[in-house]
Amino acid sequence: MVKDGQIVIVDEFTGRMMPGRRWSDGLHQAVEAKEGVKVAEENQTLATITFQNFFRMYEKLAGMTGTADTEAAEFAEIYNLDVVVIPTNKKMIRIDYPDVIYKTEREKFKAVVQEIKELYEKGQPVLVGTVSIEKSEMLSKMLKRAGIPHSVLNAKHHEREAEIIAKAGQAKTVTISTNMAGRGTDIVLGEGVRELGGLHVLGTERHESRRIDNQLRGRSGRQGDPGSSRFYLSLEDDLLRIFGSDRISSVMDRLGMEEGEPIEHGLISKGIENAQKKVEAHNFDIRKHLLEYDDVMNKHREIIYSLRKDILTGDGVGEIVESMMEEKIDTLVERWIDPKAHPEDWDLTGLSENLARIFGFRPRILPQDMSDEELADLDPESLAQRIKEQVREAYKERKRYVQKEELEEVARFILLQIIDNQWVRHLQDMEHMREGVGLRGYGQLDPLREYQREGFALFEELMDRIREETLTTLFRLRFVRRPEQEVKKKERKVLHMSHGGDSASPAPIKRKEKKIGRNAPCPCGSGKKYKKCCGASA
Repeated sequence: MVKDGQIVIVDEFTGRMMPGRRWSDGLHQAVEAKEGVKVAEENQTLATITFQNFFRMYEKLAGMTGTADTEAAEFAEIYNLDVVVIPTNKKMIRIDYPDVIYKTEREKFKAVVQEIKELYEKGQPVLVGTVSIEKSEMLSKMLKRAGIPHSVLNAKHHEREAEIIAKAGQAKTVTISTNMAGRGTDIVLGEGVRELGGLHVLGTERHESRRIDNQLRGRSGRQGDPGSSRFYLSLEDDLLRIFGSDRISSVMDRLGMEEGEPIEHGLISKGIENAQKKVEAHNFDIRKHLLEYDDVMNKHREIIYSLRKDILTGDGVGEIVESMMEEKIDTLVERWIDPKAHPEDWDLTGLSENLARIFGFRPRILPQDMSDEELADLDPESLAQRIKEQVREAYKERKRYVQKEELEEVARFILLQIIDNQWVRHLQDMEHMREGVGLRGYGQLDPLREYQREGFALFEELMDRIREETLTTLFRLRFVRRPEQEVKKKERKVLHMSHGGDSASPAPIKRKEKKIGRNAPCPCGSGKKYKKCCGASA
């Protein structure tokens, strides 16, 4: 929906607005252009975490909800939490009728409208639950045609959500809502509603999760209030279409049921509940699978965030830089030097060029820089040590130009900027790899193991890029010390301006000697023009 000149995404199941959320891959910009609002830049992911790993960062976890029992297995496996069921404050007297199943969706909604009409005429309030905004809008049109006054809870009335749901218990009130809307608001029964049977909850479709169906039913019969609930289903609903509709359809055909005639039986409700259990288990597997993938990213996240924290809060930035120097030198020596080959066959030139590219100078490691004895005793370890000593000396030389604290502050700023930029790139690399790694299953490979293996390689590349870019930047910085004469000259100018009385402008300087023209004869008597003689150095 368009709100305050912005495109706001509405969750199709809950009807809630999601400000700040944007579609990716240019889709949001396309909608902005289509609706004629300002087209904003593409969002860039700076950090990611799953809810599970976010919650597991807390030392203690606890919670309270009316619908945790159906998810007890997931709480135990993911968070190691037990679910304890506490009895209700007052005895629950709500009547939960068996589900009613129709052959087609058209028949189902026709029956829903008929029941709403009967209850409305009786005066009993009705809360109608739908699985999506689309279904809410469709049912609203049908009720308008039937002349039944009603309220619809969706994103358009988001601000009035609590007010609308609070009045849902008044006599002759019909409220249409997505299964998630209006939670947390008590529905108080109006005058004379108890005698009519309390609030009737009418579900137009079973949700994939029993928990959300229980949330919908739970709006009625609170604190010992009377109430009732019933779900209307059809064989065209997604849940029944995927699970078991053929069996139920064949039973309906054998019974020779006419159009508009429903099935209502406890066994059918039980079968639907089993179908929901299957879907819940499948969804849990998906979440568990997602968590296994995020556990790989979580290790990367912990290392990078720990490094950032050390840089931000610690005093040892210099030690981090020196550690990066040593690790980068070891990596380059390992890449360019074959330990099995003779030192004469080593590609010292290639190694020297790469060192010069990063550190800005060529360490003395070529054969002409060493004696025959040094060359004969050379091995990869001693070569790496020789390079490290020279690089450390070059870094110490840089420290002479500035104070240690100033250099560490510069290094801290550079490190943070490089880590943040490279981390964003790493998130994109991991996301692209994650999108395609599932196809490895066709090659009889485990996609998760492949993701772990390639993720490790990408993380190694990330750390190497951070080291290289940091060292290249630090070693190519130029610290310029101002000459003392220039500093004194500026001091004299400041002093001169400060003695100029109340006026902000300096007093004019008067020339004592007569000005000599550039083409005039030089006063030294050389016979040359002034510009060619003494004036050349002026």
